[in-house]
Amino acid sequence: MSNVNQIIKHKSMKFIVLAIIVSILQGCAAAAVVAVTTGASMATDRRSIGHQIDDQSIELEAYNEITKNKALSDNTNLHVISVNGSVLIIGQAPNSHLKDQALKILNNIDGILKIHDQIRLGNVTSITTQTNDVWLTSKVKTALFSSDEVSGNDIKVITENGEVFLMGLVSKKEADAAIQITRNISGVNRVFKAFEYL
Repeated sequence: MSNVNQIIKHKSMKFIVLAIIVSILQGCAAAAVVAVTTGASMATDRRSIGHQIDDQSIELEAYNEITKNKALSDNTNLHVISVNGSVLIIGQAPNSHLKDQALKILNNIDGILKIHDQIRLGNVTSITTQTNDVWLTSKVKTALFSSDEVSGNDIKVITENGEVFLMGLVSKKEADAAIQITRNISGVNRVFKAFEYL
């Protein structure tokens, strides 16, 4: 009889924990949707799960190291994106000294196989420009997802000051199609490809 009571208690505890989680998630429906979307995206990514985790680690370490450097965090606007160890760094730095500091940080991170340096020397972009870049990214992503020639899931789109950067594991045919689609979108000033070919 004591075994039965233990099982009932155990099942009751599971139910209570589940009920708490559900009630918490009801207040965070958006977070749940994001988590599901991220999970689906990871499952359909052409990179192995291991490479996806490595890329996230590279991005996180780069962000942390750049943030710890006061001169860089106060005076630059830099973003690091990694795909299969191929790293793109974009944004603005006011001088070559700070740009070199950022690149030195990347060179000291394990797992980076190649660095695409696209840091522009100049002032940090305005909020208006950054908002426009977000809008351009969404337009490009929508166009890629709508195309029968490419898989939108396999291409990362990053926009900085009207320049669109495309990354991912794709075939040469998919790369050419993605570049053509992106070039034809109003507001895109330049397309930079950093693809790895299958």
